[in-house]
Amino acid sequence: MTHDVIVLGAGLAGLAAARDLAAGGADVIVLEARDRVGGRVEQTELPDGRLVQLGGEVAGRAHTAYLALAAELGLTLVPSYVAEPGAIARATPEGISAGEPPHWFGPGDDTSHLKVTAAFTALARTVDPDDPWSHPDATALDRLSVGDWLRSHGATPAVVRLWEIGQLALAGGSYERTSLLAALRKNAAVPGGEQSGHYDYEDWEGLRVAEGSATVALRMAAGLGDRIRLGAPVQAIAVRPGGCTVRLVGGESLSVGAVVSALPVGPLRSVTVTGVSDERLASLHRQRQAVAAKFVATYDKPFWRSRDLNGLSECEGVLGSTWPQNEGILSALVPPERYGVLLGMPAHMRETELLSDIARLYGDEAHRPLASHVRMWGTDPWTQGYVTQWTPGDVTAVGPLHGTHEPPFYVCGSDQWVAGYMEGAVRTGRAAAGEALRRG
Repeated sequence: MTHDVIVLGAGLAGLAAARDLAAGGADVIVLEARDRVGGRVEQTELPDGRLVQLGGEVAGRAHTAYLALAAELGLTLVPSYVAEPGAIARATPEGISAGEPPHWFGPGDDTSHLKVTAAFTALARTVDPDDPWSHPDATALDRLSVGDWLRSHGATPAVVRLWEIGQLALAGGSYERTSLLAALRKNAAVPGGEQSGHYDYEDWEGLRVAEGSATVALRMAAGLGDRIRLGAPVQAIAVRPGGCTVRLVGGESLSVGAVVSALPVGPLRSVTVTGVSDERLASLHRQRQAVAAKFVATYDKPFWRSRDLNGLSECEGVLGSTWPQNEGILSALVPPERYGVLLGMPAHMRETELLSDIARLYGDEAHRPLASHVRMWGTDPWTQGYVTQWTPGDVTAVGPLHGTHEPPFYVCGSDQWVAGYMEGAVRTGRAAAGEALRRG
């Protein structure tokens, strides 16, 4: 069987690439190992019609490719949880507080926080997010963790703790093991980020698709129709100038003109790839993903409002954060540093453990959800993680080949952009398709 292009993976990146390739006249087929499309976007429906997002949910003003695609698909963008009334909650072993400042702040901590935030955003303005390797101090910035940088700039222990609890809320890995260069690059990717601090929830997560984020994938898949093959994991790729061969796990081989890999970097390591330079493969294989989990609990009403809370939290328990994804629906993330707690217990006990964290924040009603869902992305064989985790030294080790192509082998996916999320998938998927079409 011969095709112009095979796209590996039917997540947002693969579907966005295939959609543009098909629109450009290419004979394209998408191979997906799972029995569904969407990858790390997924949804289910409650009996009352509310959609529940089990994967990626939100976008922000910097996510221009994702917002444009949603508009093309006729979907509606509305404010996300940032519009929810009430205060943020923070939970630590010694207490819970609502609003600002956090309960562990004392005299001088606010001043310290403002000072280091200004220094961080000023330094971020010196980094080109598309080429951080060109920074004159790239190696030194990459070797330094954000935590060490904070302390070197006089951040009080309370401020370091605030930055750390916020980072763990995002489940991308501790700031004690996050490259300063990677964090600066992420900040620099948001236009005007210097005005909003080192991570502004509205900038990054202020919008959602009213019809459900997974609907973005489902509408693209509907347009591709029988070009998508489910239950088709790939075993090997042989790349040659005149064409490529893709071998499936069952032994079937497909001949194609080009291959677009939209596989996460973890699963891609198990695929044998030949005909691509050692340098490009080394860059791909050097990337790592944060081993994280997502938890969703659904309720008949947003009961946290009775405590004047907005459902957004940053936590030092098993959960790293909670946020309201829709009316009466709470999402939560488990960061890499706490993932082992879930792995170490029987699967049927995970819900009880996670609901206990929510109940500590919002009250006993949290123990009585209509339904709950756990997605163990870190050990799911087809994801093997969440967003890219850039530990000190990783940006320079992965190098400028990050996100580049060796035609007829193209690479895309959320891993291949500055800061992951759904934007990275759509942005790089469409870019890979554009490059493949340009090269014919």
